[in-house]
Amino acid sequence: MPAQQQKWLNLFMKVLPLSLLFLLTGCSERFVLLNPKGPVAEVQKDLILWSIWFMLFIIVVIFVLFAVILWKYRERPENLDYEPPDQHGNTLLEIIWTAIPVLIVIALAIPTVKATFELEKPPKESRGVEPIVIHATAADWKWIFSYPEENIETVNYVNIPKDVPVEFKLTAVGGMSALWIPELGGQKYNMAGMGMTLYLQADHVGTFKGRNSNFTGEGFAHQTFDVNAMEKEDFYKWVKETQASAPLLTKKQFNEIIQVGVLKDKLTFSGTHLAWVDFAKPGEHLDNIPAKEKHGTIKLEEVESDHHDNREHESHQHEGH
Repeated sequence: MPAQQQKWLNLFMKVLPLSLLFLLTGCSERFVLLNPKGPVAEVQKDLILWSIWFMLFIIVVIFVLFAVILWKYRERPENLDYEPPDQHGNTLLEIIWTAIPVLIVIALAIPTVKATFELEKPPKESRGVEPIVIHATAADWKWIFSYPEENIETVNYVNIPKDVPVEFKLTAVGGMSALWIPELGGQKYNMAGMGMTLYLQADHVGTFKGRNSNFTGEGFAHQTFDVNAMEKEDFYKWVKETQASAPLLTKKQFNEIIQVGVLKDKLTFSGTHLAWVDFAKPGEHLDNIPAKEKHGTIKLEEVESDHHDNREHESHQHEGH
């Protein structure tokens, strides 16, 4: 290798690790994925970093071996006429380079599978604490959060107590969305006609950004919400004040909220839409309801009428028998 090329190769090998170190040192501040504010996000951060460092080690080993082989077996004046011997294979080497990828997959799969099953339950740090249940319903293009036990409903924001696990019940009015709060944990899909469960928890007081991570059309970029993590006393104080002073949610108001369109306002109500419709139930999801307006909206009055007509039809059938 010419001296000039050798010089540039040496410089590259010195700068590469420093560049990676420089980039990664900024991750904790710039990337919320690596700045967790809860135990679920902490587990996922550790998994991400393990994968990054493990794969980086593999890349470094490959590049080092590549450089060594290039240098050791380079063409030189004394070996211009060298002809490598004809070999039909090496059983030992073939076993080794087949086993190495298998071991790599196992090393990545074991912690991933373990974390996946672990995160389907409340965080182990608070297994003895009763989770607060919040129904998160996605609509184009806004978020509706229902507290069935507290009898409260909010739009485009959700309040949660610090150090208490939250059991999000995920569903959607129409198109498939995905609830994602990067600082608290990974995303999970919201789908009409079925319910999904996502456990999250905040161990810091503050406001965190949540969003829809699944593209859903024109207003997708604006389908965001705030997560306000507060001390337990402040949370239950907010619950009592809201129950006493917030306006009662009506079917008409809810029907206006779920109409297709961007809604930037943050709304608060006493009562929840779960009293008359639950989009997680197959019988009430859009594919089973003939009355639709645009995509992803329905008239609740028509839903009730449709259910009433179905009951009358079934009643007449029984009378006929």
